[in-house]
Amino acid sequence: MIGSSGGGGGLNGNGGSAGGGRAGAGSSGGTGGTGGTGGKASSGGTSGIGGVSSGGAGNGGGAGSGGLGVTRSAGCGKTPTLTSGSRTIQSGQSRSYMLRIPDNYDNTHPYRLVFAYHWNGGTMQDIDGGGTSGAAWAYYGLKAQANNSTIFVAAQGLGNGWANSGGADLKLTDDLVKLIQGDLCVDTTQVFSVGFSYGGSMSYALACARPTVFRAVAVYSGGVLSGCDGGTQPIAYLGIHGLSDGTLNISGGRSMRDKFVKNNGCTAQSPPEPNVGSGKHTCTTYQGCTAGFPVEWCAFDGGHTPGNVDGGGDDGAKTWTKTEVWKFFTQFQ
Repeated sequence: MIGSSGGGGGLNGNGGSAGGGRAGAGSSGGTGGTGGTGGKASSGGTSGIGGVSSGGAGNGGGAGSGGLGVTRSAGCGKTPTLTSGSRTIQSGQSRSYMLRIPDNYDNTHPYRLVFAYHWNGGTMQDIDGGGTSGAAWAYYGLKAQANNSTIFVAAQGLGNGWANSGGADLKLTDDLVKLIQGDLCVDTTQVFSVGFSYGGSMSYALACARPTVFRAVAVYSGGVLSGCDGGTQPIAYLGIHGLSDGTLNISGGRSMRDKFVKNNGCTAQSPPEPNVGSGKHTCTTYQGCTAGFPVEWCAFDGGHTPGNVDGGGDDGAKTWTKTEVWKFFTQFQ
């Protein structure tokens, strides 16, 4: 795989991945049902960048406590113009992205939408191809698990990073959400973001700034490098971090997690973490969270990597992290 910075490379310097690296990676309203406690139902009509508005009942059935009714995007029923592959979009300047639409796409079926952000020095091609781990690790291993149930997008960061200067990367994300939801059939209550390192920082920035657009985020070994505009509203949050991360210390990951422990109304705790040298990982689901807004924290005995394997190593084909993220995202369907 190509991706995590080797040796002294990382996010705080100017360079990309050092050493051999790893490839692992990085709304419109409609007929949705009434949201329950913590729900995000649409009140109908197109809503700006695709954000999910609160309140009104759509034409569908009601969602349960913390549940979400399906809210179909404006692209449902349309003959799409977007196709899978490398594409460009005007977003302040010309920006590149990879798009993967399910085989046998059905324009009447609302699909889950997942954004995947690459690490410092990584590329959208690394995310899309899965590097040396291949298809098993494409889009952080989520594409294989999705089995044609999900639309995936991987944008290219400026300078191979996500500095989000002047909000440029938030704007890019907004523009991509609007474009994709306007052309393809998306369940606007099922939009997610995942990223590693600098990409994890970008996913964190989206958790802070776009909590009504994204249903949940997964932050692999991230930091507050892309900003945190807002950061006061709840969003489902999964943090994964290595105990011995020498690039972005786990203490920062804990602080990022704790922001959403508070926002989501969860009971504060210091969750158990494995011992250094144990070769294990420990995942904790917080208790007491507002319905529909869980927080999960996974700490592992390892360094700066998204593809940790118990007992040691970094392998997108064997890692436990991809199944944990997929389980977290799909609990909302």
